[in-house]
Amino acid sequence: MTGYVFEMVQGVLALLLAPGLAGFVRWVKARLQNRRGAPPWQPYFELRKLFGKEVIVSSNASWLFRFAPYVIFASAIAVTLLVPLIAAPLPFDGMGDLLMVVYLLLLGTFFLALAGLDVGTAFGGMGASREMTVAAIAEPTIALAIFGLALGAGSTNLGRIVTQTLANPAVAVSPGRLLAFAALFIVTLAETGRLPVDNPATHLELTMIHEAMILEYSGRYLALIEWGAWLKLTIFFTLLANLFVPWGVATTFDPAALALAVASLIVKLAVLGVIIAVVETRVAKLRLFRVPELLGVSFVLALLAVTSSFLLK
Repeated sequence: MTGYVFEMVQGVLALLLAPGLAGFVRWVKARLQNRRGAPPWQPYFELRKLFGKEVIVSSNASWLFRFAPYVIFASAIAVTLLVPLIAAPLPFDGMGDLLMVVYLLLLGTFFLALAGLDVGTAFGGMGASREMTVAAIAEPTIALAIFGLALGAGSTNLGRIVTQTLANPAVAVSPGRLLAFAALFIVTLAETGRLPVDNPATHLELTMIHEAMILEYSGRYLALIEWGAWLKLTIFFTLLANLFVPWGVATTFDPAALALAVASLIVKLAVLGVIIAVVETRVAKLRLFRVPELLGVSFVLALLAVTSSFLLK
């Protein structure tokens, strides 16, 4: 029973950390660009404002438009219960593994694209088409990159991958791990709408992907979608942090170990946030037809990671 309660606590922790992580990345980017920028806790104020605003729905929208935000948000929460955020193994590990995580992430993307198409606007259709193009290459790469780790652990269970790495630290610097990390890092940029694939700070119609699909949303619907997107960023950062550098993840429910795990997670997320902010201030957005080339590189890196894991097993 303690394990299931802790799973719920882990989900709540992800919900609380996600807006702060997004705000921290924005703040670091502003500092790197010699701007003051909004404080890291600004997204919390944005959520409060959006939940208090009136919902305006297009007359062309169907039930799907209203239903999609809840699916997007719920699927992101479900993934936080399957990802080793601060402890491993956990009771829900037996209910979902690598494939379940990939499918849940794709479920949210699928409904977001449907919602963009539902209202019949040009921006929504354009954004949905671009999102599906990115997802068609990015999602298989996620599965392949983590599968390279699963070969060494002998299981596609994320908690087991973490515990096996803690038991055998030498594998963390193996060629397969490094290639898989590079592949997953590139996919993180694409799946979370970061530069050079997408620009989260723009509303220019020629560059929008994520923003184009949510232009018609307002009020609590927009709040749920934005919160779900921030959760997705937290999930990908957690995968990068705890699958490849799992030190600090608690293997028991001892209070001291859990406190260390929370502190370790915050530090890892902050480091990755700084790296993402530096990348976004140093690279320009790619043209849309060049994005598949970048994602193709990530797929090849993931494939090499799996090959390396087979050869060095």
